[in-house]
Amino acid sequence: MAIQNVLITGATSGIGLALFEKYTNQGENVIACGRNPGKMALLESRSYKTCLFDITEPAQIAAAAQDIKELDILILNAGDCRYVDDVKHFDGELFSNIINTNLSSLGALLQYFLPKVKKGGQVVFVSSSATILPFPRSEAYGASKAGMDYLANSLRLDLLEHDIDVTLVHPGFVSTPLTDKNDFAMPFMLTSEQAASRMLIGIEKRKKYLHFPKRLTLIMKLFSFLPSFLWQSLITRKVITKNDNDSKSHTREDQA
Repeated sequence: MAIQNVLITGATSGIGLALFEKYTNQGENVIACGRNPGKMALLESRSYKTCLFDITEPAQIAAAAQDIKELDILILNAGDCRYVDDVKHFDGELFSNIINTNLSSLGALLQYFLPKVKKGGQVVFVSSSATILPFPRSEAYGASKAGMDYLANSLRLDLLEHDIDVTLVHPGFVSTPLTDKNDFAMPFMLTSEQAASRMLIGIEKRKKYLHFPKRLTLIMKLFSFLPSFLWQSLITRKVITKNDNDSKSHTREDQA
């Protein structure tokens, strides 16, 4: 089997780093992309090539793309997750930043890297299972990933004539530096290595859609078919209960 050129954005941590390790171990030509010079330096000796750029800076992406001739697989993995903590005082700047990082940045990434994907190639979008059901505080993150979903599904139709496949990935909770910041229960948590293994298999099979772990995503899909008042009640009840418990805990600490 011919060696493939695989470009991964967000290759310095989490799922991106795990994918980098797996593709490198397979002997593929991995082009690792990231914005942290120190972390990128650690990957340089094992990479076919490294590209240092911020995904929110189109000029940096354009410069990096000049040195890339051809790609077999383009994995758009980089992103950010932040929550709207006080919806009544909606943080418009936070919302714009997340939309820009997770969604708007894809415009420049596709503009400069998609022409490099050869006939028979593949584009992989790493989205989130958060788009299956709306969750509290996820207005910015969920909206950005929902936009990615539509982009990927629409792009798949237009790339048929170019013989380029599109794979959309909906991971559940994966242990990464981003999820380490979460302050809520994350059932059926996977390691980054487990998530990357599932992705690798699905990408090799050229699956149009990947979601995992299925114990979580199938439950979420089932909930999505229920009347909205039912699943909304279940989700908001848990959030209200947690907030009440947190409030009581803080009160006890203040009185101690």
